[in-house]
Amino acid sequence: MKDDSYQRGKAAEQTALHYLQQQGLRLIQQNFHSRQGEIDLIMQQHNHLIFVEVRQRSRLHYGSALESITPKKQQRIIQTALYYLQRHPKQQNYPCRFDVVAIESLSGKEKIQWIKNAFQA
Repeated sequence: MKDDSYQRGKAAEQTALHYLQQQGLRLIQQNFHSRQGEIDLIMQQHNHLIFVEVRQRSRLHYGSALESITPKKQQRIIQTALYYLQRHPKQQNYPCRFDVVAIESLSGKEKIQWIKNAFQA
């Protein structure tokens, strides 16, 4: 079951990456890890550095993809982003934001929502 969930998550990340690239964003790094957590995608759009959380849902039993990003999860993403910036000092001058790409696959139809500035540091 975990392997299946992992594969769906990776597929969702690839879908989100492709979607964002079509919108003109450039991939900086995928799956950046720290002790605090992971950032799915780090993208650049013009002079902005964008930390992207990808959420996928195929059922709404536990809420929508957007509802699954709790304040605790937001804090872990923010801490991981700060760690990333410490490790990449040249990018510290870029304005940063936190976006969410929510992918819901319900009834065989895929819906992608891109929420810019989904939460603040």
